[in-house]
Amino acid sequence: MRAIAICLFRHQGRILVSEGFDSVKQETFFRPLGGGIDFCETSRDAIVREIREELGAEIADVQLLGVLESIFLYLGKPGHEIVFVYDARFVDASLYDQEQLAVQEGDLQFTATWKSLTEMTGPARRLVPEGLAALL
Repeated sequence: MRAIAICLFRHQGRILVSEGFDSVKQETFFRPLGGGIDFCETSRDAIVREIREELGAEIADVQLLGVLESIFLYLGKPGHEIVFVYDARFVDASLYDQEQLAVQEGDLQFTATWKSLTEMTGPARRLVPEGLAALL
């Protein structure tokens, strides 16, 4: 089991998410940005650090929306996370005008895009973790 913190950045009815694909389930999933909470780090400090590391961006008005317990299968393997879900805003408002943001997570590079809830739900598409849509 691991503890993570994610952040919902909202803009014009959309949230900022990264897209993934589970080849075993043949399913596309979307997850807000964030990551693991380090030992002796609060979840709030973790989300501020994660966004700074992933986007090089500062955030403000950080508010805890809720905590979810996520038990899932990914690529056929079980996972279990305690997810601290935050809401915040970017200090640099120009980030809201970009359709895609470049994300750096260690050696991995990917993009995050603004998506509406309807774009992330339907056959073989879902917003993760389970229960996140209810917090929107």
